[in-house]
Amino acid sequence: MSDIIAVLPDSVANQIAAGEVIQRPASVIKELMENALDAEATDITVIIKDAGKNLIQIIDNGKGMSETDARMSFERHATSKIRNADDLFALKSMGFRGEALASVAAIASVELKTKQPNTELGTHIVITGSKVESQQPINCPTGANFIIRNLFYNVPARRKFLKSDSAEIKHIITEFQHVALTRPDVAFTLISDETVLYKLQSGNLKQRIGALFPNAGKNLIPVGTITGIVEIEGFIGNPETARKSSGDQYFFVNDRYMRHPYFHKAVMDAYEGILPTNVVPAYFIYFKINPEQIDVNIHPTKTEIKFAEAPSVYSILRVTVKEAIGKFNIAPPLDFDMEDAPDIPLIDRNKPIIPPSVTYNPNYNPFEIKKENTGSKSNALNANADFYKESPEAIRNYNAMFSGEIYPSKFNELPAENESIQLEIQQNENITADNKSFYIYKSKYLVKSVKSGLMLIHISRARERIMYEHFLAIKDNKAVSSQQLLFPVTYQFPVSDMPLFVEIAEDLADLGFDVREFGRNTVIINGYPPDFTGTDPLSLFLEVFENYKLTRSDITIEYRDKLIRSMVAAGSKSFNKALHEQEIELLADNLFACREPNYTADGKKIIFIWQHDEIEKNFNR
Repeated sequence: MSDIIAVLPDSVANQIAAGEVIQRPASVIKELMENALDAEATDITVIIKDAGKNLIQIIDNGKGMSETDARMSFERHATSKIRNADDLFALKSMGFRGEALASVAAIASVELKTKQPNTELGTHIVITGSKVESQQPINCPTGANFIIRNLFYNVPARRKFLKSDSAEIKHIITEFQHVALTRPDVAFTLISDETVLYKLQSGNLKQRIGALFPNAGKNLIPVGTITGIVEIEGFIGNPETARKSSGDQYFFVNDRYMRHPYFHKAVMDAYEGILPTNVVPAYFIYFKINPEQIDVNIHPTKTEIKFAEAPSVYSILRVTVKEAIGKFNIAPPLDFDMEDAPDIPLIDRNKPIIPPSVTYNPNYNPFEIKKENTGSKSNALNANADFYKESPEAIRNYNAMFSGEIYPSKFNELPAENESIQLEIQQNENITADNKSFYIYKSKYLVKSVKSGLMLIHISRARERIMYEHFLAIKDNKAVSSQQLLFPVTYQFPVSDMPLFVEIAEDLADLGFDVREFGRNTVIINGYPPDFTGTDPLSLFLEVFENYKLTRSDITIEYRDKLIRSMVAAGSKSFNKALHEQEIELLADNLFACREPNYTADGKKIIFIWQHDEIEKNFNR
């Protein structure tokens, strides 16, 4: 029997390795931007065409490479970052594996122009499919200029499964943001199809966050601490700006972006009791730690990092964020970028300190038992005997509650400290006394007697169903109308969100939103659905947009339904408002006019019948 095991050619091995390192155009950009930072570049430009599928160009002003190094950089496991295994535990550079350029050269046509600062000529190399086609001297600026064309040209299966241009651009923007946030002292530019998406000047961290995320950058709270284990600095978002969709949450360790669910939980724990459970605050948190205390050599993307003392870092992070939130709540905001210190009055050391006067009762005995407190519980109630004393009229009102008649005027006589009780009773009263009436229970359910027993209708879900079918009819029948604004409102999107708006703009218009592009990454809101009259138009628009982002990747929901459900979710804040008398019958009529009155669009039950037999069983046990 012949031998069947053979060593793969380098070109095939490189293609296999590329599948792990280079997953999409954004992966190439990440690797080359990190290489530029390792080369001490202070200005990095990224140029793409067709979402990076046909062209990716990275230009930097770093140290460049010699002729020999330029050629060696495309060999597998050729690196300037490490020399032995021990170096893996003291890494300070972004890259170190020596696989990125070899992987890119295996699946694309690569052109490199590079020159060192102390040389007259640079080097020009052209490689296609891991084969060097040419290498020659060239006159070029100091630094490196990588040009990658026809990505995955020889791996058609991988190219076939790339997403749409808008989706791939979003991935590119995400990686660009990750790298740009690691080094605010470096200038970055991103150009897509001759359109400048970002032009970031060098500056401080707060300025960089504001340039990348204009809305999140307006409401930042500084955080920071120094301990023997870790140094933490950065910014967290104002609790009022927290959103349903995640996206503006960033961790960095030693100037390297990382994902860390464990530390994310620490931040969320710090916000416990301040935020609703379904929203996430923005944060930009940077860790500085001894490289020997972390392991970045887990995955080729180097975004999954292990900490030797993760529980301790968790505790420090949680306390640091909680302290920053506490300071925000009790102190006025300060501009931490201002050059002049705030005018804070100082204590005059020469002024004598006058202690406050203190008085006390010399006859007070904490162990003395007062006679009026030694009685039974009934004695305690006697203090409010007048309040609980039943008059004949009060008894008649009590009996009337069970005969279907309620006199709300009598409940208005409750004392001021019981206003919440008064409100609860008023909200739970039935509206009419006949057999067709609905009762409101706990401000949450409509209750009505039917032939088979008691029918309960979940009020907020009923409203949700009615609104869902209302917008469904509007979209199907093209019966759209819009409440025009006297003063239109503008909003600047993060660059990564603008393609998504363009994608759904026409469908938003079909639902009543008059929103159009208004310059670079900016939209203008001219009108909104009249069903939301009285709502802040910008808040409504952003709520719908954020809700859509949450459901966008859910393949179980039809595209048409995603936007409609987003509209319904945006209006859900008004679903918990108390019903007025005339609204109750209207709500029931509208619900039973729906095509599917029993369930919400996401399958939650709206109507429940408590069968008469079940009721009888409970009383006959």
